[in-house]
Amino acid sequence: MDFSFLDMHHVRMKKIGAFSLLFRNSISKGTWKKYGFIEGYEQDNIIFAVLLYIMEQSLKEEIATIDYIGSFIDEINSLYLKKPLTYNECKELAEFIVNNILCDEGKAMYFRTFNFKKADYEDVNISFVKNKIEYVDGVRKVSYSLTEEGYSLLLSTLEIEENLKVTIDEIIFKMHLDKASYDKAVDDIKNIFNSMRIRVQSMDDAIRRIRENPLSYSIDDYKKMMTGNLELIKNSKEKFILHKQNIDQKIKEFTEKDIHISELTDEEKENLNNLRIINKYLGRTIDEDQRIMKKHFSLKEIYGKELENISKMSLIERFNFKTEVYNRILDNANLLENVDDILRPLFIMDPVKRYNINKSLEYQKSIKNESVEEDELLTFDEKDMIEEENRKKIERLKKYKKVIEIILMFAVKKNSITLNEINNMISENESLKENLIPDVRIFREVIIEMLKNGCVDIEEVKEERKNTVESEEFDFQLNKSIVEAVDENRSLMRIKKFYALKCKDDTDVVLKNVKDENGKYRNFICSNVVFRVEEGSII
Repeated sequence: MDFSFLDMHHVRMKKIGAFSLLFRNSISKGTWKKYGFIEGYEQDNIIFAVLLYIMEQSLKEEIATIDYIGSFIDEINSLYLKKPLTYNECKELAEFIVNNILCDEGKAMYFRTFNFKKADYEDVNISFVKNKIEYVDGVRKVSYSLTEEGYSLLLSTLEIEENLKVTIDEIIFKMHLDKASYDKAVDDIKNIFNSMRIRVQSMDDAIRRIRENPLSYSIDDYKKMMTGNLELIKNSKEKFILHKQNIDQKIKEFTEKDIHISELTDEEKENLNNLRIINKYLGRTIDEDQRIMKKHFSLKEIYGKELENISKMSLIERFNFKTEVYNRILDNANLLENVDDILRPLFIMDPVKRYNINKSLEYQKSIKNESVEEDELLTFDEKDMIEEENRKKIERLKKYKKVIEIILMFAVKKNSITLNEINNMISENESLKENLIPDVRIFREVIIEMLKNGCVDIEEVKEERKNTVESEEFDFQLNKSIVEAVDENRSLMRIKKFYALKCKDDTDVVLKNVKDENGKYRNFICSNVVFRVEEGSII
């Protein structure tokens, strides 16, 4: 099982640890009863109210001494809390909250988080407020302000709209990509993907609720969901596609670098691995974006249909079966003769489907004739263009066949040969090299198709071709190209089976000075492959 989802566990637990330490300090104190705060929810509310006041003062760059905090508590108590506290008691309560709970009586606070990367617990220091000396009217006083953990604690308690959260995560993700902080970008794209997946699951739940009882899903819920969907998918697909193209380019730069993969530094290997993870999650995120769009329209259709059904049900006249039917029959048994008038509609079956004779007499248009007529409308220029395209495809197929023929000829000479050995043989022969690798895209496609098939039985392929009618296609087919190469070259006619397998030593082959699809000469790295043939007698 892949446990990569636990890599950032210690970061999450640091946020949890802030809440844990705060509540732990509060619960263990019996001083609350002195000020009339008996229940836990009362204590938690006043603690966070004080934290919000300190944050407000910190953001305004104003002081927040114990006197100021005491005045704040006294004011909200007289207006809202209505506890029997004097101003001095409010000041004492402020000192208790700040010094005993938020600062833990001046002791350093630590929370143990488990780091799955290190497979061990580690201590994380957490502090909510910091202090500095300020002079108020010439008197030296201690003023409090929030730390980074304090800001993080309070900001995490305020819910952000889902579509806005995705937008923020996407901005941070782009920033980390620009700074080449790929390890952080991995976490960002995972968060974006999770948010999109949660959105899909929320819509599935909404659809289920609507089908169970449309009235349980309010218009406000529906409006919020639909508006959020539109904001979420607006330009999101285009952004993620651009990100994916950017990542593909970065991965390509790594893989096409003029060095062997084993010569990459540890940092470069980690960056390449992170880029591949980002690329995978970007693809999954684009898929989730499409699912959100489909669910959006499904939700809209189902909600409208269910509301329409409810409105139709309101027009149906209902009656109590027991009082209107059962009790009346008990009073007068003669009514049983007419009870079928009431029960008959319950057993009405769907109408039987019958053959419509009128359809058989209608004039049927010929599809083949239509295609012929459309062909006749082609201009000479269009026909020339099609012929030119077909000519290019034929030329390309000849290149595919030439690559296969050369590989087969090398394999026939030794019965078994590796790509690395072939690369060494053609390094001095430019003509042979150009025929084997006309461009990297063609060569790569041939090798990939060979590895996918693994084994090609020539006789079996020939037998299949006898029993099938081949259309005039210009697309590359490995089996067809191998059979044609064997039939056209006498030195290859003894081949009965062809094998292509990846080498077990997992070494890489460096192809130097070969053309890419744009005609530029570059160096490419690919896996080593072994080619093997089995020969038989010519019948």
